[in-house]
Amino acid sequence: MDSYWLDSAPPFAGGAREPVESLGRVDAAIVGGGFTGLSAALALAKRGASVAVLEAGRVAGEASGRNGGHCSNGVAHDYQGLVERFGEAKARAMYRDFDAAVDTVETIVREEAIDCDFVRSGKLKLAAKPAHFDGLARTFEKLGREVDTGMELIEPARLAAEIDSPNFHGGLLQKKSAQMHVGRFGVGLAEAAARHGARVFESATVTRLERLSGRAHRITCARGTLEAGQVLLATGTSRPGPLAWFRRRIVPVGSFIVATEPLDAALATRLMPGRRNYVTTRIIGNYFRLTADNRLIYGGRARFAMSGPSSDAKSGEILRRSMEATFPALQGARLDYCWGGLVDMTADRLPRAGEHEGLLYSMGYSGHGVQMSTHMGRVMADVIGGRAHASPWLDLDWRAIPGNFGDPWFLPLVGAYYRVQDMLH
Repeated sequence: MDSYWLDSAPPFAGGAREPVESLGRVDAAIVGGGFTGLSAALALAKRGASVAVLEAGRVAGEASGRNGGHCSNGVAHDYQGLVERFGEAKARAMYRDFDAAVDTVETIVREEAIDCDFVRSGKLKLAAKPAHFDGLARTFEKLGREVDTGMELIEPARLAAEIDSPNFHGGLLQKKSAQMHVGRFGVGLAEAAARHGARVFESATVTRLERLSGRAHRITCARGTLEAGQVLLATGTSRPGPLAWFRRRIVPVGSFIVATEPLDAALATRLMPGRRNYVTTRIIGNYFRLTADNRLIYGGRARFAMSGPSSDAKSGEILRRSMEATFPALQGARLDYCWGGLVDMTADRLPRAGEHEGLLYSMGYSGHGVQMSTHMGRVMADVIGGRAHASPWLDLDWRAIPGNFGDPWFLPLVGAYYRVQDMLH
């Protein structure tokens, strides 16, 4: 089944119809028509560059349009761990780049007049156990005074004003976070890129990349062949194509989501008065939010691997039970959508961007892709255009994951380990 976002998005009308060969040679070819590729294409086209986007399916049809619709600031790490690994200055730059990424999304939405229900809702991280609140309090002490001054620690006694659920023990509110309809944003981003002159080809799976010199390549895809002065790989966990080097460094982890029928407006307001993005502190946790039409979007890693069609009935039932335990008032609520998607995880859950053998790349957003992919598209447009950029993600060391040759056979073991950790901590 398509995600709620894709099913309720308008069709993309600006797709290129001409043969790829008719372009001859372009300044930049972008492999992947998700948020990274479309954002890069938009930025380059606005500067007058000739750009071709080659998307295997439909624009924003994979991770960009199959997520929870959160556009959140804040790294997915223990901040102190980043400080110990990289030093205070770089850790702070990493954290603040996530803030900047939300700003980038908002800027594009405003400049290109994209109708996608963008709103600064805030993200509330919910303590799933009493001891977890102590960890949130330490994070607040570390970050709230200097790095993210907009944070607010929600004591357990105050939590009822934020969420009507018996399952949580306080929370940490990050007010810079936002949410949007990612399907409409993806189509709007593609239309904007096309409007400014980028040629966006759907159903154009890349099958061969032949390096000519420097960053120049000849690219063969399902819709023909063209040459490009530079190539950006913006493919995430793409399984087709000659991308073995990248597959050894990314683990595609399955994430599953359900969407309810539209809820009664009064019930929706009672359950989540702030209409925020919500995430839980468990390692295998859940994330949820309301849509503009009062559906509850509820997701989690019901399974780590994608074991069948995107609409996975078993995973949907796992999520239903979790949703009903979180919100007893939703017992028996109808589920209108159930879908899955792949999260492109790196071993340390940090994004990667740079150049490998003449190919530019940006990927590995590890569950924070809505804002980071859009932001990194602009960063990589700067790289392609020869502009200096101080992104903290450029040229981080990126080693192959031992035993990973593209088929992540070890995911069930990882999932079992994390479940044990959730029980113990």
